[in-house]
Order: sequence, then C-alpha cells, then structure tokens
Amino acid sequence: MSESSFHQARPYSLADYGWDEAWQHAFTPHAAAGLIPARLVRAERGSCEAATDSGIIRVETAGATANNEPCTGDWLAVRPAADGHPPLLHAVLERRTALVRSSASRTSHGQILAANVDTVVVTVSLAAPLKHARVERMLALAWESGARPVVVLTKADACADAPQAAAEVAETAPGVKVLVTSVVTGEGLDALAAVLDGTIVLLGPSGAGKSSLGNHLLGEERLATGSVREQDGKGRHTTAWRELLPLPGGGVLLDTPGLRAVGLQDAQDGLEQTFAEIEQLAGNCRFGDCAHATEPGCAVVAAIESGEITQRRLDSYKRLLRENAYAAARAEGRLRAEQKAVRKGITRHQRATYQFRERQQ
Repeated sequence: MSESSFHQARPYSLADYGWDEAWQHAFTPHAAAGLIPARLVRAERGSCEAATDSGIIRVETAGATANNEPCTGDWLAVRPAADGHPPLLHAVLERRTALVRSSASRTSHGQILAANVDTVVVTVSLAAPLKHARVERMLALAWESGARPVVVLTKADACADAPQAAAEVAETAPGVKVLVTSVVTGEGLDALAAVLDGTIVLLGPSGAGKSSLGNHLLGEERLATGSVREQDGKGRHTTAWRELLPLPGGGVLLDTPGLRAVGLQDAQDGLEQTFAEIEQLAGNCRFGDCAHATEPGCAVVAAIESGEITQRRLDSYKRLLRENAYAAARAEGRLRAEQKAVRKGITRHQRATYQFRERQQ
C-alpha cells in the first residue's frame, strides 16, 4: 500500500471524501446487490486505492473496459473481498463532471484527468512571462468539465507588478474570479480558501506552484515541491500521479502532475464560455455565418477596431475552434471505423453460419 494510506491524521469517512445524499441515492441498486461504495483515491495499472467508510482499500480493476475505466475522483461500486479474493470493481457511478483533454498520443480518444470535481483551480505562475493562450486553453478545459473555474496567480512575491498581471489575465477570463497569491508572504491565501468548494483540482504546468498551494490548503508539507529553471520558469514534475486528499477544513484536494500539453477534446461549450464576449458580439454580426475577418457588418471586427477586444484574443479563439473541430472529426472517424468493424464482424459470422449449414446438407 502506498505512502498515502498511512498519513491520515484521523479516520476519514466517505463524507470527508464528498459522499452526499445524491450519491447515496445513485448507489441504491448497488447496495441492494451487496456492493459497497468507495471513492478512487489513486489509480494504478490493474488496481487502485479507494476510500471507504472502513478506510483505504486496494481494489482490483483489471476487468474494467475503456467505457468504464475508473479515474481519480470516481465513485465506485465495489464487491467486497471474499473467499480469498480481493475487493473487485463492479461499476463506476455516472460522473457529475469530468475534466477531459485530448490524449497525449494524439489519438481520437480523450484522457480523463479528474472526475466529479466541483472547482478547477487554474494555476498561473507570476514568476514567468504570462502565456494568455495557455490560460484560455485551460479555462476551456475547465468550463467544459462542468465544474467552476478559478484562476489563481501564484508567486506574486516574484512579480514586479502583480496587479497589472492580474488585470491582463482577467481580460482573458470573463466571468471567472482571478486571485493573486503568494505562499511566501501569505497574500491572497485567505481569499482563495473562501472561494474553494467541494472537490478541488489543481490544474497547470510544472513549476506553476500547484504543490506549494496544495500544501498550504492541506496545512502540512505533504506534496513534493521542486525548483524551476530561471531561463523559462519551467519546473520538473514533482507530482507523479493524481491523488485525492481530504482537506482539514472540509472539501477534497485532487493534486495532478504538471501538464506539458492541454489538447481540447469536444470542448465547444467550454470555448463559448471562455470567449463569452466574442460569442456575445458575434450575435450582432450582419451574417449568421460570419467568419469575423473581412465581412461587412462584423461586430467582432468593429470591437477590435474600437479597442474593446484584442486581435490576439480573436486569433486565439479561432485557433482553438479549429483544433476542437479537428478533434471532433477524428472522434467521428473513429466511431465510423468501429461501426464498420462491427458490421464486418456480423457479416463474417453470417457467412460462416451459412457455410456450416451448407456442409450439413
């Protein structure tokens, strides 16, 4: 059993991991079948660590398929250990939210980073040059998940003009609270704690200060931290896996490794939320299919000319829309290929059946 299983200051219950009446109701048919509820704390190949009312247990997941493969944060229906057999995954409860990115292998399948998250903390280091396009990308991912995003600017003590940086980021995050923090000086940490709710996931690249922020929320140096390179502000991965940890003041923290790449996967709604002001302006364009380029009566281009929005912002929106459309096309192509393979399998089976009948005559 991993180190995480031995560092509980007190026995935690399922309620400490987010169990509520709605989950209890969803679990009713599984309870009738003699299964027990558990929340996946840490996933490994073929098994996982899961929290139950009796403590952390190891659950075998080798029988899971691509359609029900569990992820950190999932609620599970587990068949208890019996007759020398270990606890076994029976089902994954339907997710309320899911943080999904395009897989690192660039296939048409998405990769679930976290499940059943309530608040996505997009962490951005002020010790490195701001990359607005990366912030927009992570916000689209967060909005699409169904959770509530919060942008947290870390390492304010290393920034010459944190208020100006916050104002710039706020322009890329309409409708999202942007907080300036420093674990060195304590700036903004109380304000951060006040806006966090439920299961919280820290999202951002290596070196953004996620682990330091997580340690503050946990009230102890639980998560490994590392230094960053001065030339580019990038850090090494100090978090090697996704892990769920109860917070002493209530709520649950889901720590994640730093993301080198954040590809979008079916994130149309998330993009519309992230670029809400452009979406609103587009409703005033003369043409419904306006590309916001050279068309007459384009409200978006007019807003750029008046300084209401920037050309960079529109370019970022168009680029992410193209990426999302490409990912959707790949997923549709994969689905067509799978359906074709099923039809071929049925045809082969029918052909073999007819040939067998002919030989029997």
